[in-house]
Amino acid sequence: MRLERSLPLLGLLLCAVFPLVSFLIGLSSQEEFLVDISGTTVTITCPFEDEGIRWDLSGRTGDTEERRFIMRDHDSTPANLSCSLGNKKRELYLNARVCANCEELDALMVAGIITADLLVTLGVLILVYYFSKGRKGRASSGGDSRPRGPKMQRPPPVPNLDYEPIRKGQREVYAGLEPRGF
Repeated sequence: MRLERSLPLLGLLLCAVFPLVSFLIGLSSQEEFLVDISGTTVTITCPFEDEGIRWDLSGRTGDTEERRFIMRDHDSTPANLSCSLGNKKRELYLNARVCANCEELDALMVAGIITADLLVTLGVLILVYYFSKGRKGRASSGGDSRPRGPKMQRPPPVPNLDYEPIRKGQREVYAGLEPRGF
């Protein structure tokens, strides 16, 4: 009964406290750069939403379109980038790997490739199973060429005269062997 009364209070507390905590630790979505990579072109979007944003890039030139900074023919070298609006400034360390002749795959294409691979593997497994199923009773043509008959028993081992078994009435042969204490 007490838990049912406290759930709405807990929900209200979370709704009031979470925006304040996310503001304090900087988790709001307005504080993040958006980076888009396509071929050798890298497009960076500044987290500020007003006009008049100034971009600073260490030793590089790029086209600016308000909030977006476009780097054409990027050569995959790391760069320090910053955007500023008045006295507010956000910095970004960019380490983007680009490829001139790479193809972009969407999630549907990747799922199709994985599914096709699994189906081909399953098909090969079924073929191997059915072709090997009929060969269980046949003898192999190579390797062991002697005929296989019923298993014969092994002959008894050759006795070793150094270790004769003790027989009744011959204890005197081993009479000198007594257990010794250490």
